[in-house]
Amino acid sequence: MLNYIWGGMILIGIAVAAFNGTMEEVSSAIIDSSRDAVSLMITMLGIISMWMGLMKIAEKSGLIDYLSRKMMPLLVFLFPDLRRNMKALNYISTNMMANVLGLGWAATPAGLLAMEEMQKVNKKKDTASRSMCTFLIINLSSLQIVTINIIAFRAEYNSVNPAEIIFPGILATIISTVIGVAFAKIMEVFER
Repeated sequence: MLNYIWGGMILIGIAVAAFNGTMEEVSSAIIDSSRDAVSLMITMLGIISMWMGLMKIAEKSGLIDYLSRKMMPLLVFLFPDLRRNMKALNYISTNMMANVLGLGWAATPAGLLAMEEMQKVNKKKDTASRSMCTFLIINLSSLQIVTINIIAFRAEYNSVNPAEIIFPGILATIISTVIGVAFAKIMEVFER
């Protein structure tokens, strides 16, 4: 459906440009945007490669397992239904660590695996469980310490200080995560 919406918007834009006699500007914008997109993707490829390499080193060194064990009390508090499902909790901790480091692309596979594990123990297969909802809220709140994507975008577009977004980003994501977790816990109380 989304493909049809975007396709329709593009066709309408081209028709309006042809009607207004601004096809030359549209063609120029398409070429410039394509060049910018390729340049941005090359920049992002380098940053993603560096952080994925660091995550692989952290995994091989045992740091990920160590941090997962340290996170268990928090995870059991957030997901009391999963107390006995260590596989799901490990996937959740990996997802959260990747998100905290700003590696959303690395967090996605672990998040999907966590959801699959939670679905296995879900009593109502057609309804999301409490743990699934809490996990989704935490992911949507986007808790990040290092906002790699935004820093890369700002650097690509010649920001004077691309990293100045770090503190406001940390503050905003902490607030959104705390509010999201509080909401999930309040909803748990009302559900009972």
